[in-house]
Amino acid sequence: MKYLTLLLAIILFPAIGNSQDELIINTENRNVTSLNGHWKYIIDQYEYGYYDYRYRPADQQPNYQNNHGAFYTDYKAEDKTELIEYNFDLAETLVVPGSWNAQEEELFWYEGTIWYRRTFDYDVQKADNRVFLYFGAINYEAHVYLNDTKLGKHVGGFTPFNFEITGLLKEKDNSLVVKVDNKRKKEAVPTLNTDWFNYGGITRDVKLIETSETFIQDYHIQLADGDMKQVSGFVKLNGSNNQGEKIKIEIPELNIKYETITNNNGMAKVNFYPKNIKYWTPETPKLYEVKLSSDQYHVTDRIGFRSIETDGSDLLLNGKKIFLRGISIHEENGSRGDRAYSQEDANLILNRAQQLNCNFVRLAHYPHNEYMVRTAERMGIMVWSEIPVYWTIDWQNEETYKNAEQQLSDIINRDKNRANVIIWSVANETPVSDARTEFLTSLIDKAREMDGARLISAALEKHTVSHDPLTITIDDPFAQYVDVLSFNQYMGWYEGLPEICSRAKWTIEIEKPVIISEFGGGALYGFHADKDTRWSEEFQEELYKQNLKMLETIPQLSGMTPWILSDFRSPRRMLKDIQDGWNRKGLFSENGEKKKAFYTLRDYYNEKEQ
Repeated sequence: MKYLTLLLAIILFPAIGNSQDELIINTENRNVTSLNGHWKYIIDQYEYGYYDYRYRPADQQPNYQNNHGAFYTDYKAEDKTELIEYNFDLAETLVVPGSWNAQEEELFWYEGTIWYRRTFDYDVQKADNRVFLYFGAINYEAHVYLNDTKLGKHVGGFTPFNFEITGLLKEKDNSLVVKVDNKRKKEAVPTLNTDWFNYGGITRDVKLIETSETFIQDYHIQLADGDMKQVSGFVKLNGSNNQGEKIKIEIPELNIKYETITNNNGMAKVNFYPKNIKYWTPETPKLYEVKLSSDQYHVTDRIGFRSIETDGSDLLLNGKKIFLRGISIHEENGSRGDRAYSQEDANLILNRAQQLNCNFVRLAHYPHNEYMVRTAERMGIMVWSEIPVYWTIDWQNEETYKNAEQQLSDIINRDKNRANVIIWSVANETPVSDARTEFLTSLIDKAREMDGARLISAALEKHTVSHDPLTITIDDPFAQYVDVLSFNQYMGWYEGLPEICSRAKWTIEIEKPVIISEFGGGALYGFHADKDTRWSEEFQEELYKQNLKMLETIPQLSGMTPWILSDFRSPRRMLKDIQDGWNRKGLFSENGEKKKAFYTLRDYYNEKEQ
């Protein structure tokens, strides 16, 4: 009977494919088994384990599973005459999650392919269950194989994906092999040129998710757009019995017991009116326990309810005007010199933001891990979420656009129930052109199609009036499409010295809320001099003082996210004894020491809170 069930599982739920299955959300509250830990690895700079000498991909050839020379087969020579030029059992290990750059000195600058392998056992007696393999993120391109079978491919370094592996599992020694390639490419998202470190590897959690045959895969439970009294959304079932199924939603604290029925596509609409609801705010980040169940499956989440909208040049949270006391953040733990990927990392980073008295963070320049978003939600910190459409993307490449849209879709799917996510950002510092504007407006259309209850923005660039270089405006046709006008400016750092701020004039005629998405300058922690000496803490402190005075003259100013919370690695920053491979614009050093400008911004935010 067990083998018949497995055969049916293979037929009903095939795992072989060229792309991932639809995303399962809220993995932290499901039945999961972690595959984190030590994985064997092989460096494959020439990709010998994937391409033959004619540069043909091994897994696209007939009988690809029997190509023992391909690394994904994890083959072991059976006698002394066989020629097999790899062996995972003899290889060293890397810790997952984590980048290879931070773990092995020889891999610090490596960009290319590394093969990972993890073996595990699984109780296949759980015959009624389905099993999915989930990756929080792999940078950048991943080919995933289980027991010789290719599950699929994922492109994009910062978004989650999953594959169904029901029917492919064995009792003992399952071999999971992942080809990871972090090479930068012109047509990629991000493209060749960035200002952050290109960490390679399996950089977030790896999990097995076990579900019933029909289960709740996805849901959206939030306030309706424009109606603070109505909760609306959907619940989506995955499985063969997904039609006409009763779905129950309970919120015990609000005495909500709501029922709905799935349609022919396994979708059930949600629409109810809770009474005496307490809205999520930074001051009182209220989250309710929400229970969702079908006949076979249940899942819980903690969800907050709030509205975010604009009124002219004002930002309104739950109908009340707010000022976003923000900071920009890279997903990096500098003291470890690696990607930030854990709950402990999220606590460390967001605690620094709280010390600044922030109620808002810009998670730049790509989707951050889910610990960051959920921890910020519990702490009462609003979030700007961004995809890495950064600088000069290949605007007219159809595959580049599809990649960007997929990354946007994945992060909206993952975080659409998080009350603290208030802005989806589709780009950073992109040059004005017709092709670029069409690219970005298509992304906005996709975001609004998926989630009409959040604001859309992008970090634009400022412009100057031709006859007066100190009169600053925003002259970008894309500005008409966003809900919030955001832009980066570096007066006093890339343009003149801090005193230039006192002579600048701002003329922004667009009647939308303005967020200064970046400003700042570099300082080496512990280097002290007068305020005119670059790289000193005193220079950075004066830069912040002058910028804050200048920005207060913008009537539409509704918030800011200065650049940046902490120093972070960047190969672009090469000044010996000052940068040494680090972008020094942080208010904290990479090890968490506060620079003088930290106190300037904190004091400003304390006054703004009054």
